[in-house]
Amino acid sequence: MPAPPEFLKFIDDNAEAFIKRLAEAVAIPSVSGDAQRRDDVFRMAHWLENQLKSYGVETQLSDLGKHVMDGQELPLPPAILGKIGNDPAKKTVLIYGHFDVQPANFSDGWSTEPFELTVSPNGQLFGRGSTDDKGPILGWLNVLQWHSENKKELPVNIKFCFEGMEESGSEGLDELVEKEAKKGGWFEDVDCVCISDNYWLNTRTPVLTYGLRGISYFKINVTGPGWDLHSGVFGRTIHEPMTDLVLLMSKLVDVKGNILIPGVDEMVASALDEERAVYERLDYAIEDIETAAGGKIALSSNKIDVLMGRMRSPSLSLHGIEGAFYGAGAKTVIPAKVAGKFSIRLVPPQTPDNIRPLVTAYLESEFAKLGSKSTMTIEEVHGGRPWLADMNHWNFEAAKEATRQIYKVEPDMTREGGSIPVTLTFAEAIGANVVLLPMGRGDDGAHSTNEKLDRSNFIEGSKLLGTYLYELGAIAGKK
Repeated sequence: MPAPPEFLKFIDDNAEAFIKRLAEAVAIPSVSGDAQRRDDVFRMAHWLENQLKSYGVETQLSDLGKHVMDGQELPLPPAILGKIGNDPAKKTVLIYGHFDVQPANFSDGWSTEPFELTVSPNGQLFGRGSTDDKGPILGWLNVLQWHSENKKELPVNIKFCFEGMEESGSEGLDELVEKEAKKGGWFEDVDCVCISDNYWLNTRTPVLTYGLRGISYFKINVTGPGWDLHSGVFGRTIHEPMTDLVLLMSKLVDVKGNILIPGVDEMVASALDEERAVYERLDYAIEDIETAAGGKIALSSNKIDVLMGRMRSPSLSLHGIEGAFYGAGAKTVIPAKVAGKFSIRLVPPQTPDNIRPLVTAYLESEFAKLGSKSTMTIEEVHGGRPWLADMNHWNFEAAKEATRQIYKVEPDMTREGGSIPVTLTFAEAIGANVVLLPMGRGDDGAHSTNEKLDRSNFIEGSKLLGTYLYELGAIAGKK
């Protein structure tokens, strides 16, 4: 059932007000991975809770306890649980999103201040969190606003689960979901789940996503001298931690993306011809990934190989080195302690549990070969399992029809290269189908400098989310 024309007109007529509200959200630097920003993550939680309550949503802030980050004990941001509607004749959908963001500084290479929403002449909305994931969350608020202000019943019952630690492993959320999925819990009557926290493959064609890669994030700690040393005095006289670390990190992945840790790539079976044909049909070209990446640097000229590299194959990426000198000028220091960070994106049948021993054994073996007197330890920072869903479920059919209504095209069906750790937890704990219904485009630059959300995607995406609810309410099927 299409959404009411009055709803679609309301979204168009209030576009400027919606963008202003997005600017308010972006202005709160809710960086979950920075201890100095933890108060801002709490501030963002309260801002969002107040918005939900203003549109009639019953809310609860759920305490997730504490955790240790970089040696400091910190309170975890609360998860926001919400609900509106309790008609037993209607379906109940659970909406998930996250209000925390990745770190961002102007000095990283941003063209604008990352926590000030900047509207470009062509309608692009630049700011950290604009597309990941504050824009999509505010899309749901836009839907709620019309129904609240016009005293219209929603076509379905809605439960909400918004968290503030997604960018840091969703600590504490799995336990909350498992608890609330039990009889008498917040999620016990949920029929399906919708998440808007991913992106189109390109800038043209909307998608629905039925699979996500998992993740195992590691940190290699190498220590040597008792303090930083002068390279002129100690160079070539001691074992240097930085040298050891760089050599270790060079043995993790090759220039073609092949993972060098024995047993990791080998876990995944090769794609059959029928599966390769699925990737061939997707509206995607090598130019799309190179445009999104800002350079002609694709690993292959074969579209299928590139898509499978993103969606169905594991990948290993090197992210950075703590303790190394990186400022302007020339500092001739030998660091006493360094830590290299890398992650492996996982696909079935890989899990953090079966990847961890392979990584540990390989690094310990390679470190022993160096013959260094430095000390090396391996730390698993966080992890999440991969997820696959039934793309022919009625939840997906409702999302497909909503996409046809708003964008007048058939959506591409994709697996995504990123990770949303709680997706599998929702599917297993609640026993419900999960659909990923993205708002943003493939060139939005989530996690990168100059992250943006196109105005058209924000406005049409808000219509899409609302239309999905109406299609969901009309389609046959319950959990």
